[in-house]
Amino acid sequence: MKTVVLTISDRCSRGEVQDRGGPAVVQAVQGAGWSVIEVEILSDDPDVLSARLRALCDSDSAPDLVVTTGGTGLGPRDSTPEATRAVLDKELPGVSERMRREGEKSTPLALLSRAVCGARGRSLIINLPGSPKGAVESFEAVRDLLEHASAVLSGAGHG
Repeated sequence: MKTVVLTISDRCSRGEVQDRGGPAVVQAVQGAGWSVIEVEILSDDPDVLSARLRALCDSDSAPDLVVTTGGTGLGPRDSTPEATRAVLDKELPGVSERMRREGEKSTPLALLSRAVCGARGRSLIINLPGSPKGAVESFEAVRDLLEHASAVLSGAGHG
């Protein structure tokens, strides 16, 4: 699957801290045998993220999957779920529920994630936590679902 990885973090976008979540997600995506076609760091500004998601998913070369990492918690600037939800055609709540359920096995704090997943056009969009461990564990928990959902969006049946 052609994948774009977006790190959502004010501090990373300003160069104040090194992005660790994005590279961890890139490694996990490539480990699944999928291609990463773009990696980008954005601020926590929800308008910036929504605009970027629209541009990516509405382009002629739209990716199969857009993965965000960061901005899913309770912090005052955490707005990734709201920015994502604003652009979705269809939300897939079961995918997010599985991420939280599997994450709870490592830490009950996983239940505080507000991550969402859904589709815009033929692209899937999934929010992952900002921590490298949480992001990779969440991705691994739903990787099989993402493959199937992408196939359905591309015109394959549910068979």
